[in-house]
Amino acid sequence: MTGTAIEALVHLIRGIVLNPDDVRVEAFEDGVRVFVHPSDCGRVIGRQGNTVKALRTVARALNRGPFMLEIVSDEE
Repeated sequence: MTGTAIEALVHLIRGIVLNPDDVRVEAFEDGVRVFVHPSDCGRVIGRQGNTVKALRTVARALNRGPFMLEIVSDEE
């Protein structure tokens, strides 16, 4: 995934969370790991996982292929 696509994905996630400054991203070979504030984890996942499913769909479209999006509660 290109840097621009990752920035777009992070922009979407920062628009959802209450603590946008706490959003961190680690890119790896076939995906991205996004760290969010513990209180924002539920907001990013959404009811029945609908929000994270939509984010994964956007990520796959930006990547034009398979892509792994992992949401992690940042306990730091």
